[in-house]
Formats: sequence, C-alpha cells, structure tokens
Amino acid sequence: MGSGLILICSLQLTVLLGPSLVHGGGDPQFLLQSKDECHFANGTAGEVHYLRRLIYNGQEYLRFDSRLGRFKALLPLGEPEAQSMNSNPQVLEIQSAQVDSCPRTYEVFRRIIGRKVQPTVKISPTKANPQSLHTLLICTVAGYYPSEIKIKWLKNGQEQTEGVGYSEDFQNGDWTYQKRVVLETVPERGDVYACQVEHSSLNNPLAVQWEPWPSASAKSKLWVGTLGAMLGLAFIAVGLSWNLKKKGLIT
Repeated sequence: MGSGLILICSLQLTVLLGPSLVHGGGDPQFLLQSKDECHFANGTAGEVHYLRRLIYNGQEYLRFDSRLGRFKALLPLGEPEAQSMNSNPQVLEIQSAQVDSCPRTYEVFRRIIGRKVQPTVKISPTKANPQSLHTLLICTVAGYYPSEIKIKWLKNGQEQTEGVGYSEDFQNGDWTYQKRVVLETVPERGDVYACQVEHSSLNNPLAVQWEPWPSASAKSKLWVGTLGAMLGLAFIAVGLSWNLKKKGLIT
C-alpha cells in the first residue's frame, strides 16, 4: 500500500445458527466481520484506495478493491458471492462511490480522535471511622479526553504507593472520562499532600494540594479577613448610630 494515512472501520456480527445445525453437533456460533479501509497515498488530497474486506471466523474470504472496481474471492467460500456481486452494476457503483466518502469520514474521525479536553482535579478528605487517625483522601479527576491518564499521590513531594487505590475509568455522557484515586494516610502537622495528574491535554503535570491544618500564611490571611470584617461591622454600627442621632430618633 505504501506509506500514508489509513482509516479502518470495522463491523462485527455474531450470529446464532438454526436449531437443525446446532443439533447436528456443529459450532452454534460463527463470527462475520466487515472491515472498510481507506488508504490515503498523500494525505486526504492524494489518491484514495478503498477496500471492503469480509471475514468469516477470522479468515478473509471476499474483498472489494476500488482499484479493480470489483469483488475478488480469496477463498472458495467467497466465489458465489463474488460472482453475484460482480454481475450487479448497481452494487459495484455503490461500492466504488465509497472512495469519495473516505475524506469526509476521515475528517469526522480526526476531530473525534484528535480531540483533547483538560481534566479538573478535586481533593475530598473523609474518615471511614471518626475515632480513627486514618484519613481517606479522595482525588477526583474528571472531564478529560482521551482516556489515557496518569494520576499519583504525593506526600511532601514523595510519591505514595502504599494505601493507594484506583477506581475504573468512568465514561461521562459527553465523551469525557473521570477517575478516582484514594490515599489512606495518617496526616501530621506540616504535611503537604498533592494529587498530581499527567494527561496529553496538559503541557505540564497538574497538581492540587491539600494540607491537614492551615499553614501559617493561610492562618494570617484568615485573621486579616476576620479583622477586616469586624472593622467593617464597627464602621457600619457607628454610621447607623450617627444617622439615627441626626434624625432625632435616639439621644
């Protein structure tokens, strides 16, 4: 075929034979496959070579070749069908026209296969037993495509392998995926945990951190926020009191 792009679509059909054949001791099932192949010699702008391959129980027995413009039997099983198909001009015309649909089909598949969606990462701490020192950290990675992804837990920069559990990939209804990775650990003050994700949609690994207790900077920001809220309430109270005095409602 030479070098170039190849697009393959496969249809697989498993058929149960009738009772007479089953009772005859034969295999009650057979596998029939149809594979449509588009071979592009120079991208989608060059020559397109279309093949339809019919396969019975793993053996290709009949093939349509757009270069020949007809069906070719590869096994004796396919000879009657090839003769019948080749004697029908309408069937040959329909098969030959598939060459024109190859570039359009390729573009559809290219948009789907080449699609990339970045994941979102969320950490949820929980305890299976409130009395236990062990904490379960659940990292939920969602909304990504394609499905190949690498997720790992870090503790103070070191990858964790003990106490780590992985869920299966869950498919969302929009062609994206989600996955959960759980870490069972005993957090201590000063520990910093991170769920790190590597995915083809990301230029660099994405890491979301979790700390069992607020850091000093977080505490200072909390105090500043609380103090600001208290001062704001004080100014509101003073302003309200001054307005009421001005209107003579209070003395």
